[in-house]
Amino acid sequence: MKTFVITLLFLGLTFSSYSQEKKTKQDNEQGLMKVEELPAVVIKRVGTDFSIYIPDNNPDKDIRNVEQQFIAYDIGKDYEGYENYLVLMKTTNGSLSATYNEKGKLIRVVENYENILLPNEVIYSIYKKYPGYTIVNDKFLYTQEDGDIMKKQYNVKINNGKKTMRLTVRPNGEILKAR
Repeated sequence: MKTFVITLLFLGLTFSSYSQEKKTKQDNEQGLMKVEELPAVVIKRVGTDFSIYIPDNNPDKDIRNVEQQFIAYDIGKDYEGYENYLVLMKTTNGSLSATYNEKGKLIRVVENYENILLPNEVIYSIYKKYPGYTIVNDKFLYTQEDGDIMKKQYNVKINNGKKTMRLTVRPNGEILKAR
């Protein structure tokens, strides 16, 4: 009976050890965490229209703070009497500007930041394609019109001794331009 219990215990532990999730080769190469995209935020309803803003899923906390302040901002009735109404929010490393129409609907949002924390995908793709280079300067540009993302890119300056390059990189790490 004692042998039977020990055998069951051994088999139970053996089978449970094989139930772990196996990593793929791609997971091991990049070592990145899965990132969930945030849904669009309806800021305000204006008549039959909705003001939609899609916050960026950026790792930099200053950018996330500005976006949260913008989502919480209420223009109230300030837009009345104007053809366009501009809201400008600034930080030490960038700005967010939003344009509302005469009805109070959000038309356009432009975010521009410098020297921020880059996403892992961007850093990984730059160092993979350009080994030996260091990131000297970076800029982030994020533009939306009527709830559609028009532009979302990083402009990065890299340096290797006397060689300097400027790259345009998407958030997923795809390098668009190198000059």
